[in-house]
Amino acid sequence: MRWAVIAWALAAAAGPALAEPLPPCAGAIELADIRVAEARPGGALLLADGRKLQLEGVILPDARSDRAPDIYAKEAAGALSDLARGRRIVAAAHSRLKDRYGRIEAQLFLPGNPDDPWLQVAMLRRGLGRVFIAPERPECANELYAAERIARARRLGIWTSRAYAVRAPDGIDAHDRGTFQIVQGKVVSAAVKNGRAYIDFGADWRSDFTATIAPDGMKLFRKAGIDPRTYAGQIIRVRGWIDEYHGPEIEIAAPEDVEVVE
Repeated sequence: MRWAVIAWALAAAAGPALAEPLPPCAGAIELADIRVAEARPGGALLLADGRKLQLEGVILPDARSDRAPDIYAKEAAGALSDLARGRRIVAAAHSRLKDRYGRIEAQLFLPGNPDDPWLQVAMLRRGLGRVFIAPERPECANELYAAERIARARRLGIWTSRAYAVRAPDGIDAHDRGTFQIVQGKVVSAAVKNGRAYIDFGADWRSDFTATIAPDGMKLFRKAGIDPRTYAGQIIRVRGWIDEYHGPEIEIAAPEDVEVVE
């Protein structure tokens, strides 16, 4: 993957470890030339100085929460360790946010590694993660989705398993409730009521799959110039956690969590 040149003055000021360009979407360099002491399951990295990083924009497989065979979680943990443990790393973000465990969430890069310089992309292209874009971190959505599509098309890693297969709207069952899933289908109707959007994939909203957008999410859609009602009649792909309200439901967190397929 070739990226456009970022702010070279910043790279030069940070030292030779940052001589390679980062993708423009990544944001400012927050931490540079830091060594990874340990890679932990779930995408967390413990640094040699005691700080913690978290892969931003990617959910790695977890056997328990995914209700899936543990082989994929073990494979992901092993790959992350092979890629990052003992290596020097660069963390870039648009704002230094921490999750509830005190980990800095960022796009992570491996200077001097020409084959797998972007850690998130490396995991996605191996089929060892799925994209999930947080509302406050949408910048690298296109790049991450492109990497996920490569692995899915090649049926690598998790994409060989029924547990991680893209669901049809009528293919969601009770076993999926509470799990993170990707659902693709044709939108039958879309409406906005009391500030909340309802995107229906079936004729009966009482039992068929629905994607919803909460009022806070609607603010992001308006900011992006997207009216969810225009999804009616289109085939889209949505992702999030399966809940149950009448029928199965996903609450869409951000515009970037919707892909228009056709």
